[in-house]
Amino acid sequence: MTMHKPIAGKAIPELTFPKLGGGSLSIGGKRKLWTLFIVYRGKHCGRCKKYFAILEKMQNDWRTAGFDIVTVSADPEEKAKADVAEFGWSFDVGYDLSEAQMQELNVYISDPLTPDETDRRFSEPAVFCIRPDGTIQIAAISNGPAARPDLAELLDGMIFTIEHDKPARGQVT
Repeated sequence: MTMHKPIAGKAIPELTFPKLGGGSLSIGGKRKLWTLFIVYRGKHCGRCKKYFAILEKMQNDWRTAGFDIVTVSADPEEKAKADVAEFGWSFDVGYDLSEAQMQELNVYISDPLTPDETDRRFSEPAVFCIRPDGTIQIAAISNGPAARPDLAELLDGMIFTIEHDKPARGQVT
């Protein structure tokens, strides 16, 4: 796979994933609100649990700031359901992120290290803040579980960005 970084200010791909509890989640295209889109590694990742515990506590702050929250992993429905049941996440959780969708997002993809980790390729973590017009304001893509943006710092920066109508940065290609 050739890795191409997402381009700030350009459209994120329009993608749809199944949502726990029924229906679907989608990103891209025109929306009424901003979107906080988090791609997580899956049930096997303890760091994802810590990150989502923070998100769970902060989700009302993100919503108050004008964001929808969309999360997704490559996990099958059963694993995503087990995580929600165990950790009590109340934000929307998507599942079955395909490898083709991972490639469209230009996220890092890993093979499991052992069969105990998981039974399929999965995405390394990524966080996107997407404008209502479907363009990328922030893209934080990691090749491993330990590097993710601090959600409180990110929210503070996004509130400033929205209040002052700041453009996406890093658009020089």
